[in-house]
Amino acid sequence: MLLTFTLTILSITYNCINKKEKLPVKVFIFILLCTLFALFANGQTSLDDSISFNKLHFTHNKYVNNIFQQGLNSVRKTPDAGPDYSYLNGKSESPYLPYQGKIIRHININTFNFDRSLSDTSKRDNSWAARTGNNLHRSTRKFVVRNNLFIQENTPVNAYMLADNERYIRSLDYIHDARIIINDIPNNPDSVDITIYTKDLFSIGGGGASNVLNHISGDVYDANFLGMGQRVEVSGLYDYNRLPNWGYGGLYRKDNVFHSFIDATVGYSTISISPYTNVEQSTEYLTLTRQLVSPYSRYAGGLTISENQAYNLYYSPDSIVYPSKYFLFDAWAGYNIGIKTLTATNNKIRDRRFFAMRYYNRNFSEYPPSPQLSYNPGTYSGYGSVDGKMPVFNPVFNSSQAVLGQFTFFRQDYYKTQYIYGFGTTEDLPYGYNIAVTGGWHQQLNLQRPYAGINVSDYIATSYGDFIQLFLKGGGFLHDNKVQDGSFLIGATAFSRIFFLNSTKIRQYINLSYTQLYNRVTYAPLYIDNFYGIRGFLTDSAYGTRRLSLQLETEFYLKFKFLGFQFCPFPYGDLSLLTPENGPYSNSSLYTSLGGGVRARNENLIFETIELRAYFFPIAPNNMKGFKVVINSNIRYRYSSNYITAPELVQLNNNN
Repeated sequence: MLLTFTLTILSITYNCINKKEKLPVKVFIFILLCTLFALFANGQTSLDDSISFNKLHFTHNKYVNNIFQQGLNSVRKTPDAGPDYSYLNGKSESPYLPYQGKIIRHININTFNFDRSLSDTSKRDNSWAARTGNNLHRSTRKFVVRNNLFIQENTPVNAYMLADNERYIRSLDYIHDARIIINDIPNNPDSVDITIYTKDLFSIGGGGASNVLNHISGDVYDANFLGMGQRVEVSGLYDYNRLPNWGYGGLYRKDNVFHSFIDATVGYSTISISPYTNVEQSTEYLTLTRQLVSPYSRYAGGLTISENQAYNLYYSPDSIVYPSKYFLFDAWAGYNIGIKTLTATNNKIRDRRFFAMRYYNRNFSEYPPSPQLSYNPGTYSGYGSVDGKMPVFNPVFNSSQAVLGQFTFFRQDYYKTQYIYGFGTTEDLPYGYNIAVTGGWHQQLNLQRPYAGINVSDYIATSYGDFIQLFLKGGGFLHDNKVQDGSFLIGATAFSRIFFLNSTKIRQYINLSYTQLYNRVTYAPLYIDNFYGIRGFLTDSAYGTRRLSLQLETEFYLKFKFLGFQFCPFPYGDLSLLTPENGPYSNSSLYTSLGGGVRARNENLIFETIELRAYFFPIAPNNMKGFKVVINSNIRYRYSSNYITAPELVQLNNNN
């Protein structure tokens, strides 16, 4: 069983630590392979089978139907288990394939509030909380939903495009779920009507934090202001140790401006945490984003313009705070090659070729007092060497610009499923492939170099209900006929099929990755305080140039509800082997984290998932506590993926 293998790994690791022994790499890999074998072993099951822990045998499922007919044909249920065993698991396009090529006569739209259920629209939540929420909430207007359609009346049915559109509507921040249903027309076998059902989230939210009266922060927002697909948000901060004591911020975002599928955001904040420098800053910005909403879309792109400045507002040493000022201009655009011909012929081929160009310029006008350039000892005859020492650029506080081009080859379709990140809401997981080849020119300070990189992902949805992503990234710069900042990352992420323990649904999560950095000049070293390391590790004092990481988590989705909230307790274990720069594997350090927690979410509210997690770090740096309990609300509740992204350099320390 998966949980047994998880606990075995944690037990072996913990015993090694107690005995002050290093975990041999071969043992580490052997245990990992055993876990993966247990997860994806070839059992005598099909997509319509499930494993019942309490009966210890396989049970055959049957399809159930309700008012949404083929829209829910992929719901699985064990024959005698009751509704607690139901969940989605099927290809998104399957319900629409029988209608391929028929003409769409009418498109009808029905929008429902958060107090209704798509599985049975006659049911309604009449609680005091729901009635109060309805008085505050404005339902999404039908024209907003219609503006987010890329299917049209008087055109042939394209099963894949219908599935794409349903998934896109479901991805909107203010929509909880969506269904597109095809209805036959009596005495007209060549035409159909389409009905679109959407269910809103309660779009008004907010949050706050307080440390007695010394630090108080909060924000309030409406993600669907007036039911028109607009987000309005204001935030504030008071801190006794800050000068000025008060800080504030606000933003406005309009989705799908003039039916262009361009999302526009403007904002200003004096308390923003920079995703680039990771310090509090004052910022004003404008962003325009157009996703490739479907493989049948032609264009995608984005624009970001921002002015950012960080101050020493907390009287901290300059060596910690890094006051700075920089301007960012970042623009990219791309075109779906050959899509016009494919669209004209209603071609079912889903393989695509996409070409994009990007230019960005991050220009620092004020630098922190720390040096922009340092020198490592060693023989080096390339650019900027001083007395045989190699220059190492500050990976953050340097001006940089780049021109990048990218070819992306992809085919991505989707399964509809549940209980990946959400608590029963429909989630769309891709299957297919994505290969992005990038090349261009990059400048940091006065160091100019050509760049080349590749990013490959293979998305697998097995016939047993497991979801796997295999990924590989690599890249580097060329200077004086030598490769600099050579990067290599390979790994896999997997979500197991759903297991049942009475009415509890269980999934196993595994994330494995290996990363190596070669001849570092401008890149930051490898850290473990990110997605490719150890969760909850909040210091950058552990770093190196080779990293091997494993994350395990077993999630138990309970039937129990309280005030509309559902709960998911989980144990977890993370391990990372980190090799210091220019050091042999024998000098690698093993870092681990063990613990568990519980997540809670009300699927009708736009509030983020709330997570209470306890971390235990058997080996912790001196500047980090070995045990902590954290409450976090910045937890995603849907699996997110895009067909294409902006051209970029390979990232080795990011959080997704």
